[in-house]
Amino acid sequence: MTEAFQYELSRRERQIMDAVYRLGEASAADVTRALPDRPAYNAVRVTLGILEKKGFLTHRQDGPRYVYRPTIAPEKAQQSAMRHMLRTFYRGSPSAAILALLDGSAAKMSPQDLDEIARAIAQARKREA
Repeated sequence: MTEAFQYELSRRERQIMDAVYRLGEASAADVTRALPDRPAYNAVRVTLGILEKKGFLTHRQDGPRYVYRPTIAPEKAQQSAMRHMLRTFYRGSPSAAILALLDGSAAKMSPQDLDEIARAIAQARKREA
């Protein structure tokens, strides 16, 4: 299910999943407030139910309301999103994505960020040797 995560979701479903991940767990009212264009409450409630049927969310009852949480760990969802982004925008090339980040004027990297990247590259080279 993780690999299909990005492909099975509509734009609105992805927005709702993003909100639930940010909040940790959320009711339909919480999600509605967290979305930028404030869709109708009932539309969010229905979409949460659809996401649950698809297996992306589960819920618990808290009084009269349902509180939803993701069924996929955030790390797995991040990996799926990254693979999707790499395939879609960078022809599957991690180096092209990294170079885009390093070249981007909006992405000012701190010395600590650059050191972390350098350590990861060094570790990857050791694994390959």
